[in-house]
Formats: sequence, structure tokens, C-alpha cells
Amino acid sequence: MHDIDNSEFEHMLILDRMNDLSDNDPLYPFAMDELLCKQVGKGGPALCHLWRHPQSFIMGLRDSRLPYADKGREWITSQGYQVAIRNSGGAAVPLDLGVVNISLIMPKHGLADTHFHRDFEKMYSLIQQALLHSSSRVDKGEIIGAYCPGDYDLSIHGRKFCGIAQRRQAHAYIVQAFVIVNGSGQERAHLVKGFYERAAVHADASQYPLVTDDSTASLAELIDMGVDPTATFVEAVKHVISDRQMLHNISTRANSLNIPQQEEVMKMVSTLRERYDSPSHE
Repeated sequence: MHDIDNSEFEHMLILDRMNDLSDNDPLYPFAMDELLCKQVGKGGPALCHLWRHPQSFIMGLRDSRLPYADKGREWITSQGYQVAIRNSGGAAVPLDLGVVNISLIMPKHGLADTHFHRDFEKMYSLIQQALLHSSSRVDKGEIIGAYCPGDYDLSIHGRKFCGIAQRRQAHAYIVQAFVIVNGSGQERAHLVKGFYERAAVHADASQYPLVTDDSTASLAELIDMGVDPTATFVEAVKHVISDRQMLHNISTRANSLNIPQQEEVMKMVSTLRERYDSPSHE
């Protein structure tokens, strides 16, 4: 079991937007992360941003370049999902209110800071600590057949419940995790599989993940998460960080945080959509 380096969290603030569902644009939380990351890069406080988003299908850039990406996208839309392309790494991920997203937004320690694996380890350790109530071990390593596969797939009993990606700016970076907390992992995997069955026709198998329905599960399907799994998990994450905060510094750090206003966030949404979701990228 890895323990978290206390110094990474003692000055970190928690921004809990789990119930802030006022804006339905699927790029809104990614735009928020982008703006907050700029603040952190200018000396603002490190952040743990907790958020959810309803019925959205978030594609990676590589997904958008598949031969029939438009057909896959049309089908996903017909299933009741909004679709967007994100600027962080990874492949397609469905989001809904049973998926908790964690964004750790932290300053670089120098312009040459490229410790990608160390940054992923911070997220892995945080989630491990949050799930200490479980007697099950949280493993890391790619799960064959899972959607959005990677070296930092997090799994219990061989079934993936979490994927980790990152986005780096000049002076700060974001480590993002999607954690499938509640609902059916199989249904989500089946949805992603359906997207690739339509979008990846005639594509080389190396260009997209071969998703299987039995590769993925929610935490609620894997371990005892109580009557409200989402709230239980979020409180556990917040507890891990708050236990390590230097409380006498937190109020000072909180005063230096400026939450971006909606107009500013929507301007960034437009920028991200123009940059990553234009026809030239498909």
C-alpha cells in the first residue's frame, strides 16, 4: 500500500462541484479545469476538483480520427448522450451521475518537470486511501477489454473501475480520474463497444480499444459502498485530503482562489470546442 506524500496535500483546497449541474455542456468541467490550472500555474492554490456530469460521451482525439467517427457519434447521440472531444489523453469515456471525476490540479516544480508516472501515482494513492474501508486490494495496470485502457487502469478483482489521464500546461498540470462508483459497468462498456463497432469499421485494430462487456464494473458492484455509494466515495476522498491539510494555512489559501465565472468558462468551452472538436480534427 502506497501512502501519500503529505506535502502534496497539505496546501490543497477541495472544490466540490458534485451537485453543480447547472450547465449541461459536456465541456464545461474541462474548461473549468483549464482555467483553474492557469490559476495554479500563476501561484494559486493546488486543487482537488470533484465533479459529475450527466449523460455525456467524452471522446479522445484519436477516437475523432476513426474512419466513421461521425456515424459512431450519431449513434451515441441517438442513445441520449451529448458528445464532446476532450483535451486530455485517453480514449472514449461515458459520464453520468454515477461517475465521480477527480481533477488534481497542481503546480509544476520546474519547467523540466515531466514526472508523468509520479503524477499518476498521486491519484492512485489518493483513491487507494479513499477505499481503505474495503478489504479488497486496488490494483493498477491495463485491463484487457476495458474502455479507455492504460497502464493506470485501477481495478478490483480484475475489473476496471477507474481510468486516469492528464493535461499539462506550461506551469501546472491536471491529473484527471473517472471513477465508476455506481450503476452498471457492463452497460457502460457495452455503450462504448457500440460506438467503436460503428466508428472503427475498417480501422486498424491498434487505433482503438477492443472493448468487452465483462471488463468493467462500478465500485458498488465490487465492494460494499453503503446506501449512497457516490456520496460515500466523495466523502472518503475529501477526508483523505482534509486529514493532511495544514489547517492554519487553508483559509489564507482559500482567499486566493478565484472560481471562474460562467461567462469566462463558456468562453473557454468555445475555445476547446474550436480547437479539438472542429472538422479538421475528425
